[in-house]
Amino acid sequence: MDFFDFHHHKKYISNGIYNLDIEQIPPDFSYSIGIHPNDIDINTIDIQLSWMKSMMFKNCFAIGECGLDSLVPIDQSIQEEVFLRQIMISNEVKKPIIIHCVRKFYEVISFKKKAEQPMIIHGFNKKRQIAEDLLANNFYLSFGKAVLYNLSLQNILKDTPLDKIFLETDNEDFNIEELYLKVSEIRAISLEQLNEQILENLHTIRNG
Repeated sequence: MDFFDFHHHKKYISNGIYNLDIEQIPPDFSYSIGIHPNDIDINTIDIQLSWMKSMMFKNCFAIGECGLDSLVPIDQSIQEEVFLRQIMISNEVKKPIIIHCVRKFYEVISFKKKAEQPMIIHGFNKKRQIAEDLLANNFYLSFGKAVLYNLSLQNILKDTPLDKIFLETDNEDFNIEELYLKVSEIRAISLEQLNEQILENLHTIRNG
């Protein structure tokens, strides 16, 4: 059985969404493209966004990673401007948004009303209250390697609606099948059921 890797940085994985870095050539399978908060260049923002829009080929599944990060040395107002402009691009090209967020979840939630397409928080590993607030605002949550050992996160995942879940390796070096096995165990469902649900969720976000 093939397992979809919702967000990864490895070009040898074709069954998933590859995170395309700035100035990279797109692969011939699904990828996402966005301006990560850490990659914002205040002198060339317009050029970065134009390049991004020029990469909206057939295999471009989503906009991202994009979002807000309290730890990067880019002014918050600039991050918010670039995030909003990417939300506008998402609305225009009708593609979902994969969000990178560090300590700015409630700010990200405040942008949700601007988005016409689904928004997915990638690499979610925060507290229950944040998960509940995100879900209440109709975000999807993509879980990664931390689920394999973080009991608190396992409990959150246990209570997250199955139709709001994705699974990913991000930049961690492990097999996505391990994560599917763990989640099927946590949710007490078969691998087949979990896999079908993830594929159904993908269909939902792709079609708005």
